[in-house]
Amino acid sequence: MNVCKEVDQYILEQEEAIQPLLNDVRKVIRETIPEAEERFSWGMPTYWKNHNIIHFAPAKKHLGIYPGPEAVVYFADVLKEKGYGSSKGAIRMPYKAADLVFLKELTEYCWKVNQ
Repeated sequence: MNVCKEVDQYILEQEEAIQPLLNDVRKVIRETIPEAEERFSWGMPTYWKNHNIIHFAPAKKHLGIYPGPEAVVYFADVLKEKGYGSSKGAIRMPYKAADLVFLKELTEYCWKVNQ
């Protein structure tokens, strides 16, 4: 099975209410870094070019975005302002507060610093 179909299936296996958001997240990442290869790593959609750039995965009450520890430190003030939780390399966006404009900025940062 090709990865694109695998990611489609992965999204379809999630709760119906969050599928539109997951599709939007995928679209934002793919449009922001079209040079990145879509694959799976650690059981989640991953965008890769020579190494992992960014991942995403749904959780019970939030969307997990995994940009790496440098991005979490770089965007610490924004994360605090938005009320997003974070830990080393992970950002927790509550579903109702997911910000796709911020996701685009975060993805651009990850791409830039990982080149």
